[in-house]
Amino acid sequence: MGLLRGVARTAVVAGTATAVSGRVQRRQAARFSDSDAQLAAQRQQAYEEQVYQQQAPPPPPPPPAPPAAGGGMGNDVVEQLKALASLKDQGILTEEEFAGQKAKILGM
Repeated sequence: MGLLRGVARTAVVAGTATAVSGRVQRRQAARFSDSDAQLAAQRQQAYEEQVYQQQAPPPPPPPPAPPAAGGGMGNDVVEQLKALASLKDQGILTEEEFAGQKAKILGM
């Protein structure tokens, strides 16, 4: 009978140890899953903020300056055209380049 009692005691101790071990593992798993979920949420939020910042549209270009009052040309336009004519006369600009720059200045 002593042998049977020893075997029974060992089974009870082993069963209790297994139950306690399982409970500890479940608690740790629950704790880690909570912290993993928080970490994943933080990473997702940081990623979304980064993507949003990258997709922000560039600011619009400034509006063009209005033409001079009175329908006439401003002194600045006249000076630019004189400078272009001088460059063309010196042979620095070709006729095509001159015409293109003139059209840009006059807004054509």
